[in-house]
Amino acid sequence: MNQEIRNLTPKNVWSNFCDLNAVPRPSKKEEKVVAFIKQFGESLQLKTIVDEVGNVIIKKPASKGMEARLPIVLQSHLDMVHQKNKDTDFDFLTQGIEMKVEGDWVKAKGTTLGADNGIGVSAIMAILASNDIAHPPIEALFTIDEETGMTGAFALKGGLLNGKILLNLDTEEDNELTIGCAGGIDVTANGNYATSSTKSSIFFQIKLSGLTGGHSGIDIHKGRANVNKLMNRLLWDISKNIHFELASIHGGSLRNAIPRESIAVIGIQSADESILKKSINEYQHIFKQEYKTTDPNLDLHLTTIEKVETVADIEFVKQFLNAVYSCHNGIYRMSPDIDSLVQTSNNIARIELENGLYSVQCLTRSSVQSEKIDLANSIKASFEQIGASVTFKGDYPGWIPNPHAAIVTIMSELYEKMHHSKAHVNACHAGLECGILGQNYPDMQMISFGPNIYGAHSPDERVQISSVQKFWAFLLETLKQIPEKG
Repeated sequence: MNQEIRNLTPKNVWSNFCDLNAVPRPSKKEEKVVAFIKQFGESLQLKTIVDEVGNVIIKKPASKGMEARLPIVLQSHLDMVHQKNKDTDFDFLTQGIEMKVEGDWVKAKGTTLGADNGIGVSAIMAILASNDIAHPPIEALFTIDEETGMTGAFALKGGLLNGKILLNLDTEEDNELTIGCAGGIDVTANGNYATSSTKSSIFFQIKLSGLTGGHSGIDIHKGRANVNKLMNRLLWDISKNIHFELASIHGGSLRNAIPRESIAVIGIQSADESILKKSINEYQHIFKQEYKTTDPNLDLHLTTIEKVETVADIEFVKQFLNAVYSCHNGIYRMSPDIDSLVQTSNNIARIELENGLYSVQCLTRSSVQSEKIDLANSIKASFEQIGASVTFKGDYPGWIPNPHAAIVTIMSELYEKMHHSKAHVNACHAGLECGILGQNYPDMQMISFGPNIYGAHSPDERVQISSVQKFWAFLLETLKQIPEKG
C-alpha cells in the first residue's frame, strides 16, 4: 500500500511521508525521528544542527539567482499524537504507521495518521533535497514535542536562526492563512480518597465509546461529545435513583484530544439491577439523540463482571461527581473581535480514579492570557473544594496577529491570483509554535498554512490528496515571492 502512496503527486512529498511514517515518533519519544532527520540533512551534505533538547535545524543556501532574497525559516514539528481504536493492535513505540488510500484521501488503519504535522515535515524535506526548486536561503526547523507541551519550541535558543520570515506548515485548512493562535495551560487535579471493602452483590462495567473525538482546539466548537462529561452525567443521575459503589473510572487519554472512550466499574445490590439497566437504556437513547449529528457511532454498553473487592467512600463519590459536573468543558467565550473564533475553552481530557487515587487532566486554551488564567482558576476552585491538589503546568503564550506583515500581504495576493478567491486570513484556537518562537525572535514575520487534514488527533485523521497538491504548488510559488533584502 505504501507504494501506491509513493506514486501520488507530488511524488517527492509523498515518498518522504512514507519514509517518515515508517519511523515511530510519538510525543516525548522522538529519539528515532530526530536521528532520522539528522541523517537526512547530513546525507544531503547540508549543515545540520541538533540542539540540546532534540530540535533539528538544517540550513540550505539559496538556489541560483535567489541569493539576494531574505532568508526564511521553514518550520514543522516532528512528533505526532498517538491515538488508536481499542480494537487496533498497534505499538506506537515500535511500529510505523500503516496507511491506505480511499478516494481522494490518505488514512491510517485504526490509528492517527501523523499528517499533523508529517505533511509539513515531508514538504520541507522535499525542498531541502531538491535541485530544481527556486528558493531563498532556508533554515529548516524541525521541533519536538509540539503536541504535549511545545517543549521544543520553548527550549529553542535565540541566535540560532537568521531567517526574517517563518513559514509554519501546520495549518489544516488549505484556504486559510493563519496569523495568530491561542495559548494554553495544563490544569491537573490530583488527590486521594478513602476506600472500603465492597458490600455490593453484583458488579458492572459501564462502557461509553464510539465518540468522534478530535482536536481539542480546532474541533472544540463543533459540539462533539466529551466522554468524560457524559460518563459523569450518567453516574450522577444513576446515583439519584439507586445506591451504587464506585470502583474505578478510566476515561480519555491525551490533553489535546477530545476524549472518546470511558469505562466505569460500579457495584450494586441485585434488587437494583433492573433499575440500573433501565437507566442505561434510557441514556443510550438520550445520548444518541443529543449527539446523533456529531457522534453517530456513540455506544453505551453494560456488562456484568467479577466482584471487585475495593470501592470508593460513598461521600467522596458524591463530591467527586459534583466537582466534575461543575467543571467547565467546551467553549467558554467566543472572540468579540474575530468572527466565529473561539477565544477561550477547556477540554476535560482525562479522568483516572482507582485504588484510592484520582486525577483529572484538562487543557485550557485562550488567545487572552488573563482569561485563560481565569478559567484555569475556576477549574482549580471546583476541585480544591474536594481536597484536590491542583497544578498549572506547560503555560504557553498565544500568537498575537499582525495582519499588516509583508508576508501576509504577499501570500494573500498570491493565493487570490492562483485560486481566484480570497484566502481566509485568520487566527485559530489551536496552539501553534509561532507565539513561543516569537519570544526569542520578536522581529521575525510569521504565517502558517497547510493542506486539508481532517480528524486530527483521532484515528479518523485523514489528509486530502488533491489538497496536498494545492498546498505544494502554493508553497513553491511563495518561495519565489520572498522579497529581496533591504
